[in-house]
Amino acid sequence: MAFHHLHTFHIPVMGLAFSIDSPLKVARYGISSVIALADDQLLEEMRLYYAALYQKPFEPISEKQADYRARRITAYLNLVDKLVAEQLENVKAGEFAPGTQLTKYFEMLPEHSPLRMLYHQMLQTPDEVYKGFLQAQLREAVIPGSIDVNIMTKLDKTNHAPDGSALPAEFSDALAALRGFAQSTVRSSLVFSAGMNPRLFSYLEQFPGFLPNAQGAFEKQVIIKVSDYRSAAVQGKILAKKGIWVSEFRVESGLNCGGHAFATDGLLLGPILEEFKANREVLKAELWTMCQQALAAKGVQAPGAAPIQRLTVQGGIGTAEEQNFLLEHYGCDAVGWGTPFLLVPEATTVDAETLTKLSKAKAEDLYLSPISPLGVPFNALRGTTSEQLNHTRIAKGKPGSPCVKKHLVSNTDFSEEPLCTASRKFQRRKLEQLQQQGLPAETLLAEQAKVLVKECLCEGLANTASLLYNFGKKTRVTPVAICPGPNLAYFSGIFKLQEMVDHIYGRFNALNQTYRPHVFINELKLYIDYWKNKKAEQLETLTDKQAKYLQTFWQNLQAGISYYKAILPDLFTPEELEKRRVMLEELLEAEDQLQNAALVRVQG
Repeated sequence: MAFHHLHTFHIPVMGLAFSIDSPLKVARYGISSVIALADDQLLEEMRLYYAALYQKPFEPISEKQADYRARRITAYLNLVDKLVAEQLENVKAGEFAPGTQLTKYFEMLPEHSPLRMLYHQMLQTPDEVYKGFLQAQLREAVIPGSIDVNIMTKLDKTNHAPDGSALPAEFSDALAALRGFAQSTVRSSLVFSAGMNPRLFSYLEQFPGFLPNAQGAFEKQVIIKVSDYRSAAVQGKILAKKGIWVSEFRVESGLNCGGHAFATDGLLLGPILEEFKANREVLKAELWTMCQQALAAKGVQAPGAAPIQRLTVQGGIGTAEEQNFLLEHYGCDAVGWGTPFLLVPEATTVDAETLTKLSKAKAEDLYLSPISPLGVPFNALRGTTSEQLNHTRIAKGKPGSPCVKKHLVSNTDFSEEPLCTASRKFQRRKLEQLQQQGLPAETLLAEQAKVLVKECLCEGLANTASLLYNFGKKTRVTPVAICPGPNLAYFSGIFKLQEMVDHIYGRFNALNQTYRPHVFINELKLYIDYWKNKKAEQLETLTDKQAKYLQTFWQNLQAGISYYKAILPDLFTPEELEKRRVMLEELLEAEDQLQNAALVRVQG
């Protein structure tokens, strides 16, 4: 039953906790979602919670036990897999009556779905015998959404034994997570995000589940989240040469997304997808040739034909019309909807206080922040309890956070063992260092602000689950950080699962009254602002390398604007002349902004 896709959307990974149990909420309706594997402690707490809720046996896995991280991940995924299977049987056993889960399953399917059509045929059939036959067919066709998982490839710290010695590479964070997934019972996909990790990619080869079996099928599949076509080609070839087939390239907007923002060099979503459209089949054939050769060298029988290779896209999509254009014009197989689902308690995990803040958030409450310890821009919400705690600690003269989980440790300025830049230990040393440098007062304040703004995301992105489900140490401070994309500004309120799904398919309107430009325009504006800020930061001390970067970025934005002008007739129907006119005006305004942004100083 795995790897079937009934819906033309999926719910991407969000933070550490926001989609941590989404499969237990939506998989029974055929909707796929993604679990983050970064925090094994959170997964263990979630396993305890759900084992108690569903009265399943629970044996704790202590940090003192060998390979505890991988074992915790396996145990949680196995429990989720088992519970989803049980949920699905309950759905199938239901009645075709208003309000039942079985009815909801079919009512949420897209209009063009053969199953939805069969469901409507069943409803309209007067013959009770034939109706019963159709109902049996429908029940048999009920399958779950995929229980996919995510590994941020760069979160791969080396772990240590109790005596302080470094453990072998396979016990690093990312490799242990991969092993935990590989050894689980779930037949689903592993999503790699945030770029390449050679030792992680090589580690895939050790698990037969990622290779085709005798029937040419896979127990586990690999999805690569990419920012552009070049990244897909490079990573796809690296894996193909190891005999690993990439079953899906998941294109994400660099800036118009939630969480960390990995900006492209001014390449916009439309042109990126156009490049995929033009080269997708050629790339697939090239990767399959490489993969066959690698499989033959391993003595593995390759399927006769190349397996399916999907193309999906996510980041800032907000209407059924936008989704349909991405599916039809570029041939995408599905679209990711993340941020809007943060407003759907039936799909994601958000504590009550944070959910209220999200439901009322306006554009000015959402910003591209510098709070991430990784030093990567991070889409955030103003006024979170994590931000409030950060300010309180600074006011008390005790900046920084206790670094307990250490998932984001990376800085080695003050010790051989990496520190997290949001940690109390790092910030104390860094502030002392700045004080000793004799900097001008204004410069000192600016540099101190860069240090103090960092927040503990290990706790902030995980605590919402402990608040909502009331687990964990009761005395522990539980600040919440959350990472919605800018698209949240156009959705207000709290929605039912069926309402949001119906919005995606054009059967309900979840947008508020705020004017919302097309997703392509929203992303373009974000990139122009990003370019202007980069130019302002670098202009006084501009190096040749920086000038080249800014110029390439500018040229890519100009090319993107020209591309969007050219496809306007495809974007809108002849009856949508007004929408076409408005978007053209927005493109011309963006073009003027770039032309008038003193670029000559960069070029000169």
